[in-house]
Order: sequence, then C-alpha cells, then structure tokens
Amino acid sequence: MWRGLYTAAAGMVTEMNRTDVIANNLANANTTGYKRDQAIDREFAPMLLRRINDQDTTASDVTSFKGFSIGSQAPVVGTLGLGSYTAEIATDYASGAMQTTGNPLDLAIAGNGFFAVQTPQGVRYTRNGNFYRAKNGNLVTSQGQNVLDTQGRAITLPDGTADIRFGAKGEIYAGVEQLGQLQFVQFNDRRALLKQGNNLYYAQNGARPQAAAGDIQQGLLERSNSNVISDMVELIANYRTYEAGSKAVTSQDTMLDKSVNEVGKL
Repeated sequence: MWRGLYTAAAGMVTEMNRTDVIANNLANANTTGYKRDQAIDREFAPMLLRRINDQDTTASDVTSFKGFSIGSQAPVVGTLGLGSYTAEIATDYASGAMQTTGNPLDLAIAGNGFFAVQTPQGVRYTRNGNFYRAKNGNLVTSQGQNVLDTQGRAITLPDGTADIRFGAKGEIYAGVEQLGQLQFVQFNDRRALLKQGNNLYYAQNGARPQAAAGDIQQGLLERSNSNVISDMVELIANYRTYEAGSKAVTSQDTMLDKSVNEVGKL
C-alpha cells in the first residue's frame, strides 16, 4: 500500500508539471514568435512480482495446475508499475501563422532560423522580429536589446531613411545602399537551444550557429504556434488524469487506515 501511494503521487506530480507547461502555452498564445512546449513523460521501470511464500511448495501442491509446476522458483505474479516522471520539456519549432503588419521593421522567419540579439547575459536568439529604431538609431527589440549583424555588432539605421528593405537572408538596404546584414542563424541540433524566458533562447556550451536555411519576410510577424482549442482540451484531459491519481491516493490511504486500525486488532 505504501508503494501504491508513491506510485499515484508520482503520477500526480507528473500531471502538475504538464499543467504548468500547458498553462504557459496558453499564456503565450498571442506572443510573437513563441514556440509551444510539450511535457514528455516516461514510466519508471516496472517491478517484477513473485509469490515468495510459495518457494518451498512442491508439484503436488495447489500451485500445480494443468501440468504447471513452480519447481524451486517462486511463481511470477506479474509486473507492478511504479509511476511516471517528466523526462523532458520539448519545444515544438513548427512555424506559426504569418500576420501582415505593413511595418518595414517587422520581420518574420519562414522556416528555420533565429535573430541574434545582445542581452546583459550575452548573445541570445529569438524568433520575435518585432523590431524598432531606438533614439540612437540602433535596431532594437521591444525589450530595447540591440539586434546584431554578422560581425556581432549593433545595427544602426541612418536618420531620415524611409526606404528600409530587408533581404531574404537578412541583408539591410537603404535605397540601393547596403547597410549591413542581420545575424540570421540556426542550430543543426534543436536541443542545443534552451529557453531563457522573454521569448529568448540561449545556446548550450559548445553549440555553434550555422547560416539559417529559412527566409526573412519583411512587413510580417510570425504568430505563436500554440493552439488554444487543442491546449484547452489537453488541459481538461490532464485535470481528469490528475483527479484519478488523487482518488487512487485516497483509496490507498483508506486501505492503509483499515489495515492498521482494524486488521491490526486481530
């Protein structure tokens, strides 16, 4: 019974983690460039159960049935599940829907790729192309972080330049003059990037960016790839699973109470 309590409790903890992930997806349903997460669960290795009290029985005992004899080995009862755990929070990098804004500084990525920005913690990567021109002329994010070029430097847009164009690979033009090029990269191993928060990713040690295979589209923004309807359905199913685990804990506790306070009296 103790084992049953731990098994049910482990399942409840797993569902709590899944609830947090779904809630975060719902909260970012309107966040530009957001990529939804998914909790990946694994089962603990099941335990093999044997009837250890029957080890000394013989073939003439009741455990012999239709030619089956346990011999010197205890008969196998079956396996006992020991619950589940959250093995990984995986990110779904599928593209979101494109929204036309008409703002020449709004950039969306079609396919693989990330913009590089400078933060107090170092270089970070994002899919959010909602950029602005700061007072000093630098191209910045909505958080005021400098967008970087291929040399890792801030990008400055000249004063009074109305005709700003961006090429498919991040080339920046003011009229016919090329001002520079965005640092537009991707990582061959998607697991190399981890979420930091504020729609930013950071690369794990040793991960090196490569030239992005996707294309940049000007005047558009990529919406979140979260689906509110499917996430709500998943949240309801998750709640029911959690509720079933809670009832299992209550049942185990009731049986434990009877075994201690009633059976124990005998």
